[in-house]
Amino acid sequence: MTAGASASAPTGLRPATKIDPSPEVGLDFPREWIEFNDPANDEHTIAADLTWLLSRWTCVFGTPACQGIIEGRPDDGCCSHGAFLCDDDDRKKLAKAVKKLTPQDWQLMGEATDAEGKVRKKLYLEEDELDDEPALRTRRYEGACIFLNRPGFEGGIGCALHSMALRTGLEPLTVKPEVCWQLPIRRTQDWVDRPDGVQILRTTLTEYDRRGWGPGGEDLNWYCSGSPDAHVGSRPVWQSYAPELIELIGKPAYDELARHCKRREGLGLIAVHPATRAAQEHEANERSA
Repeated sequence: MTAGASASAPTGLRPATKIDPSPEVGLDFPREWIEFNDPANDEHTIAADLTWLLSRWTCVFGTPACQGIIEGRPDDGCCSHGAFLCDDDDRKKLAKAVKKLTPQDWQLMGEATDAEGKVRKKLYLEEDELDDEPALRTRRYEGACIFLNRPGFEGGIGCALHSMALRTGLEPLTVKPEVCWQLPIRRTQDWVDRPDGVQILRTTLTEYDRRGWGPGGEDLNWYCSGSPDAHVGSRPVWQSYAPELIELIGKPAYDELARHCKRREGLGLIAVHPATRAAQEHEANERSA
């Protein structure tokens, strides 16, 4: 899966004066893992990155901390490139969500509307290539995803689909492209052979860091998962991203994951995410100053 856009911003946000970014942490550091069987499927094993799931990362879109992934476009967040759709189900889900959008949700609705006043797929999607294969992605309009509401919009900056979900009481992951709601959690799945010859599905949950974006990840202007400025959440990722994790691994497996996370947090994590540690040290220094 290649990343496209996250856009988990709530409605009503306005652009803010940016802070000088803290140095991002390196990509290679110790991580703690837990591996367990899915209670609902004895042929499904989950390996979870506790260092990431117990980190205090949070989306800082629309705040002074978010610098944007493209230099000179801080108000885009990670929505500059548009979002690749992973399959037909992803495309159908987006089409259904678009029908729920109103001009109050979507600043650029007019750019996706034809002369007869109908919103058309060909005007909000564009053809591209992903891994040398034909692919569809959300259209980029004036440098960013067409669903990104820009500064000056009365409804606030951020993802139009996310804003609509909040307005209508829907879970945002039910209306957004898959890559958008998964970021910055990375799920990979592989069928593996156990020593007894039984084939099982192994799901890995970890951080969607710069490398997840492919060869161009190192060239991003700024990226939140390694930035201490984004590790300021009031809850750890396993709690704040509970709906997304449940969607990715199912409720029984999530409940088991939550049990392990609670216990590990109580015992004290050995391999704390360095961005979380840096943010906590900064906060402690600010309090003692």
